[in-house]
Amino acid sequence: MSAAPVIGHPVPTFDAPSTAGDRFHAETLHGQRALVLYFYPRDSTPGCTREAEDFRDRHPAFLAAGAEILGVSRDSLASHERFRAKLELPFHLLSDGDSTLCTLFDVIKTKNMYGRQVLGIERSTFLIDREGVLRAEWRKVKVPGHADAVFEALKQL
Repeated sequence: MSAAPVIGHPVPTFDAPSTAGDRFHAETLHGQRALVLYFYPRDSTPGCTREAEDFRDRHPAFLAAGAEILGVSRDSLASHERFRAKLELPFHLLSDGDSTLCTLFDVIKTKNMYGRQVLGIERSTFLIDREGVLRAEWRKVKVPGHADAVFEALKQL
């Protein structure tokens, strides 16, 4: 197993099924746009809904600053489509059913769920510049104010 991407170093190329109707390939953004890649535990749960809404509401500012936003969870594309439609998300979601991206970014962690230990996604966000270099990361994210913090970091690129 390889180590998670390191700030200041290129992120390995990756691809995943997307609600855009095909596979998203990270290298398509190289030289074009920065990428905000945020990992969340599950569609339609309270914290994940709030986080998606915060990124949705700030989406025009992120685009104007030269960045795409993509959300990632292990939910199916069908679940993602329902979640996008319900929240009117202007950005796409990636389905990581086999945990390939979660493993690459080292976001699968042991969590306590109703008194038992389970493996789940630790809410995390990664800011990747136009050249594919990881510029910032947030782990153990608390939703309130997070989208604003990511936007402030984006403006510094």
